Amino acid sequence: KEVSTINEIGSREGVHPNQIGHWKKQARDGLPDIFSQGNNREKKEASEREASLYQEIGKLKMELEWLKKNLVLSVGEKRLMIESFADISIIRQCDLVGLPRSSYYFRPAGETQENLELMHLLDQEFTCFPYYGVAKMTKHICRKGYLVNPKRIRRLLRKMGLMAIYPKKGLSLPEASHKKFPYLLKDLSISRPNQVWATDITYIRLEGGFLYLVVVMDWFSRYGLSWNLSNTLELGFCLDCLDESLMRGQPEIFNSDQGSQFTSSAFTAKLEQRKIQISMDGRGRAFDNIFVERLWRSVKYEEVYLKNYAQVRDAWQGLKSYFKHYNETRVHQGLDYNTPAEVYFKKGLRSQ
Repeated sequence: KEVSTINEIGSREGVHPNQIGHWKKQARDGLPDIFSQGNNREKKEASEREASLYQEIGKLKMELEWLKKNLVLSVGEKRLMIESFADISIIRQCDLVGLPRSSYYFRPAGETQENLELMHLLDQEFTCFPYYGVAKMTKHICRKGYLVNPKRIRRLLRKMGLMAIYPKKGLSLPEASHKKFPYLLKDLSISRPNQVWATDITYIRLEGGFLYLVVVMDWFSRYGLSWNLSNTLELGFCLDCLDESLMRGQPEIFNSDQGSQFTSSAFTAKLEQRKIQISMDGRGRAFDNIFVERLWRSVKYEEVYLKNYAQVRDAWQGLKSYFKHYNETRVHQGLDYNTPAEVYFKKGLRSQ
């Protein structure tokens, strides 16, 4: 720093002044190169780190796009994945699961009071006359004093999951939307519990809305193995019902209709993993699943229409009590006046 002479430095450090001068000259000539090399090394390391980070970002982006493309979830299931108070913004979460933000915020409008009244009438009429199609249902509703057209009745019947029971044209034509399974119960002698289970979904009316009821039943004993309610026709409540029934045992054959819930890969995979044969009714042939259809008639005339549930809670409580009664205390003429539980568990059977 030029604050001491060469002689003073040499005397203080015990070094000859000429050596001090030589070192000073070397320092002046070499320091710029030393600092330049340090800067270049730092720039090179920073460049390598940046390239590595860009590579990692590109990899993560490719994996994210692959995940969004192959994430087979319904809109409802994706909406459940979004967390309102997470550190990640709603916009970013929607992007990560491949869900449009408008779909996250969308809330479907409920049916009008008049449509709910129409659905109650359609449900009651269908329970009595399951072979009525859209035309007859429309005429029936008009005779009740409502001004409706077939388009409206068709939409409501579809929303309720109701389809007239009669063979339709092109019944044997294959559809590419799902894997085909044959109907295995024709001419089959069903002689024991857990030989055949069956499932179906029906509409349950409330004063201010409606629910869907799914049940899994043992065909031989008519025993209700499990049931579940939902306010939508999404797959989840059917899978929960199936899981609960499989905790009780396992059938040789599992029969259902060709509804989208039962033909889904998630549903059929649970059965195939357990080596259970899958049987499906023909389209429009609900009597292929006759005992579940009879169950629906009993549930509605002995419970739902009498109670006229006001709220969802009332439906849960009422159906819980009814299925306990149906399984354990309600005798069936077709079971030689035994209860389903007595036949299924082979306990306390009575002979007539």
